Amino acid sequence: MPIWHRVLVVDLLGACRAFVSVSEYGSFTVGADAARMSQSVASRRVAALEERFGEQLFERTSRRAVLTPFGRAMLPSARQLVQTADVLLDEAEAAKRKPWRLAVPGTCSTAGLARLVAEARGHGITLDLRVTEPARRRELLHSQQVRAALLAVPPDEATWSAPLGLASAQDPGVKRVYLETLRVGRVSVGPACRIWIQPEDDVPHIRDPLTRLRDAVGLRPAQLVAATDLTSAAAEVLCTRDLLLCTPAQAEELALRWRPIGEITLGRGFALSATADGNPQHLEERLGDAIARCLSADARAGTADGAAA
Repeated sequence: MPIWHRVLVVDLLGACRAFVSVSEYGSFTVGADAARMSQSVASRRVAALEERFGEQLFERTSRRAVLTPFGRAMLPSARQLVQTADVLLDEAEAAKRKPWRLAVPGTCSTAGLARLVAEARGHGITLDLRVTEPARRRELLHSQQVRAALLAVPPDEATWSAPLGLASAQDPGVKRVYLETLRVGRVSVGPACRIWIQPEDDVPHIRDPLTRLRDAVGLRPAQLVAATDLTSAAAEVLCTRDLLLCTPAQAEELALRWRPIGEITLGRGFALSATADGNPQHLEERLGDAIARCLSADARAGTADGAAA
């Protein structure tokens, strides 16, 4: 391949940078140093340009490099190319440093979120977290108030998922909790046992199947309650016979006894979605494991993290 073709394809910018810098300093030695390249590299790059153009850019003497008339004619365009490239490089660096405003679930612990932010910094990513419930996360993403969001999705559509079951303050004495055992009979004593759905799970793909099961086994409507916040729901469970719909990790954090549901399998799933100026694969490739730990979830098999696991 001719030398001029290699310059045009591979390093036209570098050749123009050498040309501009040598012209400014009138010396290949000083100009090359200012452009952060060796004198031999600067000489080769300028020579390649001259061969391609078929004209000399400099009159060379033992001490000076003086522009030829042709060199003076070419200098403005070469300088413009170098300046445009520098602007592009600066914008690329700024884009990489732009914080990722990320909407995350309120079920993530403070410690988990802190570790996620710290690990992201190790990958050169700045996270600006917004902690909120599922519907609000989707709104923030659609209105572009965040660059990305961890959306609540069914487990079969999820990148990360965790099983949902029922947790109580006392050991239920069974391996699975069947909702039909919570049905109020004629001789029942005390208030009916309630199941609390926390805001993170108050979504159609979790709430609706559970509601249908409630009706099918004959529970009262009031026995399935959507909580306004996790703290209030957990407090009710801790001081009554009520049950909390949650993941095993949440149950452990709240010192509750967790069991899977007997009649149905439910899961809490998450998928990362980004706005037009964001690339979710960029975050998933670097932070997939950290996100899984923050969510206390497993990565789906077939993803980069799931395959590694």
